[in-house]
Amino acid sequence: MCDAALPAGSNRRAALFMAVSTAFVAATMPLAKALGTDVLGPPLPVFMVTLGRFLFAWITIATVLAAIRPRLVRPDLPTHVMRTACGFTGVTFMFAAAAAIPLADATAISFVNPVLAMILAIPLLGERVGPWRWLAAAVALTGALVLTRPGGGVLATGALFALGAAVAYAFEVIFIKRLSGAEPPVQLLFVNNSIGLCLALVAAGLVWQSPTPGQWTALAALGVLMACAQFCFVNAMARAEASFVTPFVYLTLVFAGLYDAALFGVVPDAVSLGGAGLVLAGALLLAWREGRAKAVLRS
Repeated sequence: MCDAALPAGSNRRAALFMAVSTAFVAATMPLAKALGTDVLGPPLPVFMVTLGRFLFAWITIATVLAAIRPRLVRPDLPTHVMRTACGFTGVTFMFAAAAAIPLADATAISFVNPVLAMILAIPLLGERVGPWRWLAAAVALTGALVLTRPGGGVLATGALFALGAAVAYAFEVIFIKRLSGAEPPVQLLFVNNSIGLCLALVAAGLVWQSPTPGQWTALAALGVLMACAQFCFVNAMARAEASFVTPFVYLTLVFAGLYDAALFGVVPDAVSLGGAGLVLAGALLLAWREGRAKAVLRS
């Protein structure tokens, strides 16, 4: 996609869609934290929280599909299954991290995923990585190491959950790249959430615990927010180049910190701010370098 092919104001609308998407994604984190602790009743097992995310997101997306009736194509099911398995694992780890550590820490660590995806693309997609990319990777991974707080007990354990989420999301990016452009975006969302719902039903069945009415409400809100976030993300990507849109993803960290402070009274400490700063610096350096590289190719 080139800038000349985009209508006037396209970048502004893309930025707005992405900002709203990050606000929705960040809003799922305090809900997961409330469900995984005793805020709304007995803590729910993390697989129950993941079930709520996929169940109510699937209902939302299926309702939209029934209303707009888009043209669908034959899906690449094997790749979809691998993509969704990685996404399911990542979501579950993130929800577990949200219940154990500050939301800003969990979110910051998860931002290592584009760097990990870059590293995985070398053996899996045959991509070449230059010195600027390796520098970005080193900076971001150093920040993630700071946020794991070695020897910090529960904080370290929760941080490792978030790091596991980043690894799973990185593998998911690889499979998304393979699917990109081959199927309509709304179909990608529907197939992803359909397979994810099947996985979540099986996992939740192993640890089933009847949610309270308040927990059901939070589970529904979590799933609807995630579906809305996905729709906004798809609209943002359709209106501008990825190199322009991607940096806005890091607003999620800002929203997560604000939600955590407002709802749970958690204020980031020096370690959180320093580690998050390093992760963001590495991720933004990678995004900037990608944008420069694409500009050179177009010139």
